[in-house]
Amino acid sequence: MKRSRARVHDGEGSSSVDLVSLAEYVERFSSKTVVLLGDFVADEFRFGEISRVSREAPVLILRHRETQMVPGGGANAANNLAALGARVTVITAVGADSTGDALVAYFKEKRVDTSGVVRVKGWTTPTKTRFLAGWAHTVGQQVLRVDYEPGAALPEAARKKIENLVMTKLRAADAMAVSDYGFGVATPELVRASTEKRKQVPVTLDARYNLNGYAKSGITAATPNEAELEALHHTSIGQDVAELGRCGRATRASMKLGALLVTRGRDGMALFEEAGNLTRIAVHGSAQAVDVTGAGDTVLAAFTLAMAAGAPPLEAAHIANIAGGLVVMKRGTATVSREELLETIRREAAGAGS
Repeated sequence: MKRSRARVHDGEGSSSVDLVSLAEYVERFSSKTVVLLGDFVADEFRFGEISRVSREAPVLILRHRETQMVPGGGANAANNLAALGARVTVITAVGADSTGDALVAYFKEKRVDTSGVVRVKGWTTPTKTRFLAGWAHTVGQQVLRVDYEPGAALPEAARKKIENLVMTKLRAADAMAVSDYGFGVATPELVRASTEKRKQVPVTLDARYNLNGYAKSGITAATPNEAELEALHHTSIGQDVAELGRCGRATRASMKLGALLVTRGRDGMALFEEAGNLTRIAVHGSAQAVDVTGAGDTVLAAFTLAMAAGAPPLEAAHIANIAGGLVVMKRGTATVSREELLETIRREAAGAGS
Protein backbone atom coordinates (compact mmCIF):
# COMPACT_ATOMS: atom_id res chain seq x y z
CA MET A 1 0.00 0.00 0.00
CA LYS A 2 1.22 3.52 -0.79
CA ARG A 3 2.53 5.36 2.28
CA SER A 4 0.08 8.13 3.28
CA ARG A 5 0.64 10.74 5.94
CA ALA A 6 -1.76 12.62 8.22
CA ARG A 7 -0.75 16.01 9.53
CA VAL A 8 -0.83 17.04 13.20
CA HIS A 9 0.05 20.49 14.52
CA ASP A 10 2.39 21.58 17.25
CA GLY A 11 3.47 24.95 18.59
CA GLU A 12 6.31 25.29 16.11
CA GLY A 13 4.63 24.27 12.85
CA SER A 14 3.44 20.79 11.97
CA SER A 15 4.50 17.17 11.89
CA SER A 16 2.97 14.08 10.37
CA VAL A 17 2.38 10.39 10.91
CA ASP A 18 2.36 7.56 8.39
CA LEU A 19 -1.16 6.14 8.27
CA VAL A 20 0.04 2.82 6.85
CA SER A 21 2.39 2.45 9.80
CA LEU A 22 -0.53 3.08 12.15
CA ALA A 23 -2.40 0.19 10.55
CA GLU A 24 0.66 -2.03 10.90
CA TYR A 25 0.82 -1.31 14.64
CA VAL A 26 -2.89 -2.07 15.05
CA GLU A 27 -2.44 -5.36 13.18
CA ARG A 28 0.00 -6.43 15.91
CA PHE A 29 -2.55 -5.89 18.70
CA SER A 30 -3.74 -9.50 18.64
CA SER A 31 -0.27 -10.79 19.50
CA LYS A 32 0.05 -8.69 22.66
CA THR A 33 -0.74 -9.56 26.27
CA VAL A 34 -1.76 -6.68 28.53
CA VAL A 35 -2.30 -6.69 32.29
CA LEU A 36 -5.11 -4.35 33.38
CA LEU A 37 -4.69 -3.33 37.01
CA GLY A 38 -7.49 -1.19 38.31
CA ASP A 39 -10.91 -0.56 39.78
CA PHE A 40 -13.79 -2.46 38.24
CA VAL A 41 -17.05 -0.51 38.13
CA ALA A 42 -20.45 -1.71 36.94
CA ASP A 43 -22.35 0.75 34.75
CA GLU A 44 -26.02 -0.09 35.19
CA PHE A 45 -28.75 1.46 33.03
CA ARG A 46 -32.40 1.26 34.06
CA PHE A 47 -34.80 2.22 31.29
CA GLY A 48 -38.45 3.16 31.60
CA GLU A 49 -41.25 5.56 30.69
CA ILE A 50 -42.49 8.49 32.71
CA SER A 51 -46.03 7.42 33.62
CA ARG A 52 -47.25 10.26 35.84
CA VAL A 53 -46.44 12.60 38.71
CA SER A 54 -46.39 10.96 42.13
CA ARG A 55 -49.15 11.81 44.62
CA GLU A 56 -46.64 11.44 47.45
CA ALA A 57 -44.29 14.18 46.30
CA PRO A 58 -43.75 16.45 43.25
CA VAL A 59 -41.62 13.84 41.48
CA LEU A 60 -42.03 11.85 38.29
CA ILE A 61 -42.75 8.12 38.38
CA LEU A 62 -40.60 6.02 36.06
CA ARG A 63 -42.27 2.76 34.99
CA HIS A 64 -39.37 0.30 34.70
CA ARG A 65 -38.94 -1.45 31.36
CA GLU A 66 -35.48 -3.08 31.38
CA THR A 67 -32.09 -3.04 33.08
CA GLN A 68 -28.73 -3.37 31.34
CA MET A 69 -25.30 -3.71 32.92
CA VAL A 70 -21.97 -3.09 31.15
CA PRO A 71 -18.38 -2.89 32.44
CA GLY A 72 -17.31 0.57 33.58
CA GLY A 73 -14.18 2.18 35.01
CA GLY A 74 -11.19 -0.13 34.77
CA ALA A 75 -13.53 -2.87 33.57
CA ASN A 76 -14.36 -0.71 30.56
CA ALA A 77 -10.65 -0.28 29.82
CA ALA A 78 -10.28 -4.08 29.99
CA ASN A 79 -13.31 -4.47 27.73
CA ASN A 80 -11.74 -2.12 25.18
CA LEU A 81 -8.43 -3.97 25.32
CA ALA A 82 -10.27 -7.21 24.57
CA ALA A 83 -12.28 -5.60 21.75
CA LEU A 84 -9.04 -4.30 20.24
CA GLY A 85 -7.77 -7.87 20.05
CA ALA A 86 -5.35 -8.09 22.98
CA ARG A 87 -4.94 -11.03 25.31
CA VAL A 88 -6.09 -9.42 28.54
CA THR A 89 -5.35 -10.37 32.13
CA VAL A 90 -7.38 -8.39 34.67
CA ILE A 91 -6.24 -7.77 38.24
CA THR A 92 -8.89 -6.20 40.40
CA ALA A 93 -11.19 -6.65 43.39
CA VAL A 94 -14.97 -7.00 43.37
CA GLY A 95 -17.45 -7.76 46.09
CA ALA A 96 -18.87 -11.21 46.73
CA ASP A 97 -22.16 -9.87 45.41
CA SER A 98 -24.39 -10.28 42.34
CA THR A 99 -22.73 -7.33 40.57
CA GLY A 100 -19.31 -8.87 41.05
CA ASP A 101 -20.69 -12.17 39.74
CA ALA A 102 -22.04 -10.41 36.65
CA LEU A 103 -18.74 -8.68 35.85
CA VAL A 104 -16.72 -11.88 36.23
CA ALA A 105 -19.21 -13.82 34.07
CA TYR A 106 -19.08 -11.11 31.41
CA PHE A 107 -15.31 -11.30 31.04
CA LYS A 108 -15.23 -15.09 31.14
CA GLU A 109 -17.58 -15.07 28.17
CA LYS A 110 -15.17 -12.68 26.42
CA ARG A 111 -12.32 -15.15 27.10
CA VAL A 112 -10.52 -12.64 29.31
CA ASP A 113 -8.25 -14.12 32.00
CA THR A 114 -10.18 -13.51 35.25
CA SER A 115 -7.87 -15.49 37.54
CA GLY A 116 -6.64 -12.15 38.87
CA VAL A 117 -10.06 -11.08 40.18
CA VAL A 118 -10.10 -11.06 44.00
CA ARG A 119 -13.56 -11.59 45.54
CA VAL A 120 -13.98 -9.68 48.81
CA LYS A 121 -16.70 -10.66 51.24
CA GLY A 122 -18.55 -7.74 52.79
CA TRP A 123 -17.22 -5.31 50.16
CA THR A 124 -19.48 -3.60 47.62
CA THR A 125 -18.65 -3.75 43.92
CA PRO A 126 -18.67 -0.07 42.80
CA THR A 127 -21.81 0.54 40.72
CA LYS A 128 -23.14 3.58 38.88
CA THR A 129 -26.87 3.19 38.28
CA ARG A 130 -28.40 5.55 35.73
CA PHE A 131 -32.16 5.94 35.34
CA LEU A 132 -33.20 6.86 31.80
CA ALA A 133 -36.67 7.95 30.71
CA GLY A 134 -37.97 7.47 27.16
CA TRP A 135 -40.26 5.36 25.02
CA ALA A 136 -39.08 1.98 23.76
CA HIS A 137 -37.84 3.28 20.39
CA THR A 138 -36.54 6.68 21.47
CA VAL A 139 -33.28 7.81 23.06
CA GLY A 140 -33.55 7.68 26.84
CA GLN A 141 -32.90 10.88 28.82
CA GLN A 142 -30.97 10.41 32.05
CA VAL A 143 -33.04 11.68 34.97
CA LEU A 144 -31.07 10.34 37.95
CA ARG A 145 -27.83 8.58 38.83
CA VAL A 146 -27.26 6.61 42.03
CA ASP A 147 -23.76 5.45 42.98
CA TYR A 148 -23.10 2.42 45.18
CA GLU A 149 -19.59 2.43 46.65
CA PRO A 150 -17.62 0.33 49.15
CA GLY A 151 -18.11 1.51 52.70
CA ALA A 152 -14.54 0.69 53.68
CA ALA A 153 -11.07 0.34 52.22
CA LEU A 154 -9.92 -2.94 50.72
CA PRO A 155 -8.91 -5.41 53.47
CA GLU A 156 -5.18 -5.96 53.85
CA ALA A 157 -5.50 -9.61 52.82
CA ALA A 158 -7.08 -8.59 49.50
CA ARG A 159 -4.39 -5.96 48.89
CA LYS A 160 -1.69 -8.58 49.48
CA LYS A 161 -3.35 -10.97 47.00
CA ILE A 162 -3.47 -8.22 44.40
CA GLU A 163 0.21 -7.41 44.93
CA ASN A 164 1.21 -11.06 44.46
CA LEU A 165 -0.97 -11.35 41.35
CA VAL A 166 0.63 -8.30 39.75
CA MET A 167 4.14 -9.62 40.33
CA THR A 168 3.17 -12.99 38.83
CA LYS A 169 1.05 -11.90 35.86
CA LEU A 170 3.37 -9.12 34.73
CA ARG A 171 6.12 -11.62 33.91
CA ALA A 172 4.33 -12.73 30.73
CA ALA A 173 2.91 -9.34 29.74
CA ASP A 174 3.88 -6.93 26.97
CA ALA A 175 2.41 -3.94 28.83
CA MET A 176 0.39 -2.95 31.89
CA ALA A 177 -2.45 -0.43 31.99
CA VAL A 178 -3.33 1.09 35.36
CA SER A 179 -6.87 2.41 35.80
CA ASP A 180 -7.23 4.17 39.17
CA TYR A 181 -10.78 5.29 39.94
CA GLY A 182 -10.04 5.78 43.63
CA PHE A 183 -11.36 2.50 45.07
CA GLY A 184 -7.98 1.21 46.23
CA VAL A 185 -7.04 -1.57 43.81
CA ALA A 186 -4.22 0.38 42.16
CA THR A 187 -1.78 2.35 44.32
CA PRO A 188 1.46 4.22 43.58
CA GLU A 189 3.33 1.89 45.95
CA LEU A 190 2.12 -1.23 44.13
CA VAL A 191 2.94 0.21 40.71
CA ARG A 192 6.39 1.30 41.89
CA ALA A 193 7.14 -2.19 43.20
CA SER A 194 5.96 -3.84 39.98
CA THR A 195 7.87 -1.53 37.63
CA GLU A 196 11.06 -2.23 39.54
CA LYS A 197 10.58 -5.90 38.62
CA ARG A 198 9.82 -5.32 34.91
CA LYS A 199 11.54 -2.09 33.89
CA GLN A 200 11.29 -2.75 30.14
CA VAL A 201 7.49 -3.16 30.03
CA PRO A 202 5.41 -0.07 29.08
CA VAL A 203 3.16 0.96 31.97
CA THR A 204 0.39 3.45 31.27
CA LEU A 205 -1.80 5.29 33.76
CA ASP A 206 -5.28 6.77 33.91
CA ALA A 207 -5.80 8.14 37.43
CA ARG A 208 -9.03 9.97 38.20
CA TYR A 209 -7.97 11.61 41.46
CA ASN A 210 -4.34 10.85 42.30
CA LEU A 211 -2.30 11.50 39.16
CA ASN A 212 0.54 13.26 40.96
CA GLY A 213 0.71 10.49 43.55
CA TYR A 214 2.24 8.27 40.87
CA ALA A 215 5.24 10.57 40.41
CA LYS A 216 8.49 8.61 40.06
CA SER A 217 6.64 5.26 40.26
CA GLY A 218 8.02 3.98 36.96
CA ILE A 219 5.01 4.94 34.83
CA THR A 220 5.88 5.18 31.13
CA ALA A 221 2.97 7.37 30.10
CA ALA A 222 -0.23 8.87 31.53
CA THR A 223 -3.51 9.81 29.82
CA PRO A 224 -5.34 12.41 31.96
CA ASN A 225 -8.11 14.58 30.60
CA GLU A 226 -7.78 18.35 30.59
CA ALA A 227 -10.05 18.81 33.63
CA GLU A 228 -7.80 16.51 35.68
CA LEU A 229 -4.73 18.46 34.55
CA GLU A 230 -6.44 21.74 35.49
CA ALA A 231 -7.35 20.39 38.94
CA LEU A 232 -3.77 19.27 39.49
CA HIS A 233 -2.45 22.77 38.77
CA HIS A 234 -5.42 24.76 40.17
CA THR A 235 -5.90 26.60 36.90
CA SER A 236 -8.12 26.91 33.83
CA ILE A 237 -6.73 26.10 30.39
CA GLY A 238 -9.53 26.59 27.88
CA GLN A 239 -7.97 27.96 24.68
CA ASP A 240 -4.81 29.15 26.41
CA VAL A 241 -2.17 27.05 24.65
CA ALA A 242 0.62 28.59 26.73
CA GLU A 243 -1.09 27.46 29.95
CA LEU A 244 -1.68 24.02 28.46
CA GLY A 245 2.01 23.80 27.65
CA ARG A 246 3.07 24.96 31.10
CA CYS A 247 0.86 22.47 32.93
CA GLY A 248 1.65 19.57 30.64
CA ARG A 249 5.41 20.06 30.65
CA ALA A 250 5.48 20.51 34.43
CA THR A 251 3.43 17.34 34.99
CA ARG A 252 5.49 15.23 32.59
CA ALA A 253 8.74 16.42 34.15
CA SER A 254 7.65 16.01 37.78
CA MET A 255 6.30 12.51 37.13
CA LYS A 256 9.33 11.57 34.99
CA LEU A 257 7.10 10.26 32.20
CA GLY A 258 8.21 9.26 28.75
CA ALA A 259 4.97 10.78 27.46
CA LEU A 260 1.91 12.62 28.75
CA LEU A 261 -1.21 12.43 26.57
CA VAL A 262 -3.91 14.93 27.58
CA THR A 263 -7.41 14.39 26.16
CA ARG A 264 -9.22 17.69 25.50
CA GLY A 265 -12.70 16.75 24.27
CA ARG A 266 -13.63 18.69 21.13
CA ASP A 267 -10.14 20.23 21.11
CA GLY A 268 -8.55 16.84 20.48
CA MET A 269 -5.39 15.82 22.32
CA ALA A 270 -2.07 17.24 23.45
CA LEU A 271 1.02 15.06 23.60
CA PHE A 272 4.07 16.01 25.70
CA GLU A 273 7.28 14.07 25.12
CA GLU A 274 10.66 13.85 26.85
CA ALA A 275 12.29 16.62 24.81
CA GLY A 276 9.58 19.00 26.02
CA ASN A 277 7.79 18.93 22.66
CA LEU A 278 4.05 19.69 22.63
CA THR A 279 2.09 18.21 19.73
CA ARG A 280 -1.58 19.11 19.41
CA ILE A 281 -3.74 16.57 17.58
CA ALA A 282 -7.10 17.69 16.23
CA VAL A 283 -10.16 15.70 17.27
CA HIS A 284 -10.84 12.76 14.97
CA GLY A 285 -14.16 12.85 13.15
CA SER A 286 -16.98 15.08 14.35
CA ALA A 287 -16.49 17.48 17.26
CA GLN A 288 -20.15 16.88 18.18
CA ALA A 289 -19.85 13.74 20.28
CA VAL A 290 -22.91 11.57 20.84
CA ASP A 291 -21.73 10.29 24.26
CA VAL A 292 -18.34 10.74 25.93
CA THR A 293 -19.03 8.16 28.68
CA GLY A 294 -15.94 5.97 29.10
CA ALA A 295 -14.00 7.58 26.22
CA GLY A 296 -10.95 7.93 28.45
CA ASP A 297 -10.93 4.16 28.98
CA THR A 298 -10.86 3.62 25.22
CA VAL A 299 -7.95 6.06 24.86
CA LEU A 300 -6.02 4.29 27.62
CA ALA A 301 -6.58 0.89 25.98
CA ALA A 302 -5.63 1.97 22.46
CA PHE A 303 -2.60 3.99 23.60
CA THR A 304 -1.33 1.11 25.76
CA LEU A 305 -1.71 -1.48 23.02
CA ALA A 306 -0.04 0.77 20.46
CA MET A 307 2.96 1.21 22.75
CA ALA A 308 3.06 -2.55 23.39
CA ALA A 309 3.12 -3.01 19.60
CA GLY A 310 6.20 -0.79 19.37
CA ALA A 311 4.62 2.49 18.30
CA PRO A 312 6.45 5.70 19.32
CA PRO A 313 4.35 8.06 21.50
CA LEU A 314 3.18 10.25 18.59
CA GLU A 315 1.93 7.28 16.57
CA ALA A 316 0.37 5.71 19.67
CA ALA A 317 -1.39 8.99 20.45
CA HIS A 318 -2.73 9.20 16.91
CA ILE A 319 -4.12 5.65 17.15
CA ALA A 320 -5.73 6.48 20.51
CA ASN A 321 -7.19 9.67 19.03
CA ILE A 322 -8.87 7.73 16.22
CA ALA A 323 -10.20 5.13 18.67
CA GLY A 324 -11.54 7.87 20.95
CA GLY A 325 -13.20 9.62 18.01
CA LEU A 326 -14.97 6.41 17.06
CA VAL A 327 -16.21 5.52 20.55
CA VAL A 328 -17.77 8.93 21.33
CA MET A 329 -20.12 8.41 18.37
CA LYS A 330 -21.70 5.47 20.22
CA ARG A 331 -24.21 5.73 23.05
CA GLY A 332 -23.43 4.55 26.56
CA THR A 333 -20.29 2.86 27.80
CA ALA A 334 -18.97 1.45 24.53
CA THR A 335 -15.92 -0.14 22.93
CA VAL A 336 -14.06 0.07 19.62
CA SER A 337 -13.04 -3.13 17.88
CA ARG A 338 -9.72 -3.80 16.21
CA GLU A 339 -11.57 -4.24 12.91
CA GLU A 340 -13.31 -0.84 13.23
CA LEU A 341 -10.02 0.87 13.99
CA LEU A 342 -8.19 -0.81 11.13
CA GLU A 343 -10.98 -0.07 8.66
CA THR A 344 -10.96 3.62 9.61
CA ILE A 345 -7.18 3.97 9.34
CA ARG A 346 -7.04 2.13 6.02
CA ARG A 347 -9.88 4.21 4.58
CA GLU A 348 -8.12 7.42 5.56
CA ALA A 349 -4.83 6.13 4.17
CA ALA A 350 -6.53 5.33 0.87
CA GLY A 351 -8.11 8.78 0.83
CA ALA A 352 -4.86 10.55 1.61
CA GLY A 353 -3.04 8.63 -1.10
CA SER A 354 -5.59 9.25 -3.85
